[in-house]
Amino acid sequence: MATAPEYVLGTDDIELARLGLQHRLWADAAQLLWRRADLIPGSRVLDIGAGPGFAAMDMAALTGPSGSVVGLDESPAFVAQFNRHAAEQHKPWASAHAGDVHELDSILARAGETRPFDLAYCRWVLCFVKDPARVVRAAARVLRPGARFCIQDYFCYSTMSLAPKEPAFSAVIDQVDRSWRDRGGDPDIVGRLPALLAEAGFRVTHLEVNHRIARPGDFMWTWPTIFWESVLPRLVASGHITPAMRTAFEQAWTRATSDPSRFCLLPPVFDVIAERI
Repeated sequence: MATAPEYVLGTDDIELARLGLQHRLWADAAQLLWRRADLIPGSRVLDIGAGPGFAAMDMAALTGPSGSVVGLDESPAFVAQFNRHAAEQHKPWASAHAGDVHELDSILARAGETRPFDLAYCRWVLCFVKDPARVVRAAARVLRPGARFCIQDYFCYSTMSLAPKEPAFSAVIDQVDRSWRDRGGDPDIVGRLPALLAEAGFRVTHLEVNHRIARPGDFMWTWPTIFWESVLPRLVASGHITPAMRTAFEQAWTRATSDPSRFCLLPPVFDVIAERI
């Protein structure tokens, strides 16, 4: 699969596998958010930054053939995966289009998707884009009045920590944060979201944090573990960390993995539901 340079984590096979496992690990939180936002059979749903469609296929199962799920992603490779998944799962009411999420309304219009949506979903996307306010305004233009905008994203990402703390681990987490900012992203984006949503014509109706820990050997420990496989080589290549920093980090993680008394405080993931006024 070709790599799309716009996305800091890439679109290669390693990232594809990571996204699939990540969705399974966080599917319970996504399902709860969708229920709170009244995603029901017949709903017309927009998945902003849909990736290869893991969440979209679950939403399509909920909307059923009387509804529809439209995905939008900057990566043509991910869009092809999305549409292949829809065909393999016999869900013709789910489809995806390639394009910049900053211009989602224009891209949808060119694709003939002119009917307004009942719900939009956006997970771990706004923290990476250069102009989240522009994405939020574009989403407002394609949602009907009363529609819901569901967002899951980060605030205080750099609080992620091993317990007890290890300087080698913390130093790399600081550089993960820095690498996103250097690409124009914001790993604290949820702190700005209530104001951005209000300015675009939304009313925030739900705001809650999913602050989880992972312990060696448990379900959630695999989430950061697969992330290191994808991100550490990229941090070395970009110059954000040295090979020695990578080695020290991996040694710290290996020690923690083999010690049942350790745990990892994961980055806070916030649930946001906003209603289009």
